[in-house]
Amino acid sequence: MNYPFEKAVASLQGTKELALAFGNQITSGQHVILNGELGAGKTFFIKQSCLAWGITNVSSPSFAIVNSYQNKNRVYHFDFFRIKNKEELLEIGFNDYLNDSDAVIFIEWGNLIPEVLPKKRIEINIEVLEDTKRFFTFKRYG
Repeated sequence: MNYPFEKAVASLQGTKELALAFGNQITSGQHVILNGELGAGKTFFIKQSCLAWGITNVSSPSFAIVNSYQNKNRVYHFDFFRIKNKEELLEIGFNDYLNDSDAVIFIEWGNLIPEVLPKKRIEINIEVLEDTKRFFTFKRYG
């Protein structure tokens, strides 16, 4: 996948295939930010991406703020939706997570606290078109 990259998908199966292809491409040390409205499929995309590494227990970290998964890769999965400010993230050691070069970090709702996002990252914006149709925009920063 070359960046920037855009793709429209018409079904859940199309999203699964795109996410799995993405999961097969990313490596440890990468930071992936997902933005999109409620129900856009951010957690679904992450869950499907993690299947590429044999991780099957992915769930939304909305209340926990961060979930950790491990198999072939270590994955930290953040959800900024309920975070009020960057100080809350710093209190839970957010920078320590970012500095773990052996992990892939996924952040949902990164657009809510952009000042803490790493300069080097991949951002995925998911636009809901209708029902299961989505438009994905991938950009690389840094």
